[in-house]
Amino acid sequence: MKLYALSLAAGVLVGIVYSLLSVRSPAPPLVALVGLLGILLGEQIIPVGKQLLAGDSFRSACNQTHATDHVLGALPGRPAPATTAVPTPPPGARNPSDRDSA
Repeated sequence: MKLYALSLAAGVLVGIVYSLLSVRSPAPPLVALVGLLGILLGEQIIPVGKQLLAGDSFRSACNQTHATDHVLGALPGRPAPATTAVPTPPPGARNPSDRDSA
């Protein structure tokens, strides 16, 4: 329920800002895209800021928090982030969770 209340509060705040800027809702595409970019950048301010306060450089802070991956997504020519693969058992291996029925 808290998530819905926060979402409603954010929507009301955005509506107030639209009203102050005399922008009708739904916003024109360019205004909406700039707003979405602002949201993505705003989400990274706290994690990157914490790293900067810890003494890291801006580039290092962005790398450690994966800020550029989050804001820009996977850029062309860059490898996708590593995922944890589940090892596949060799053929004929028994699964320890299987129980003998005999």
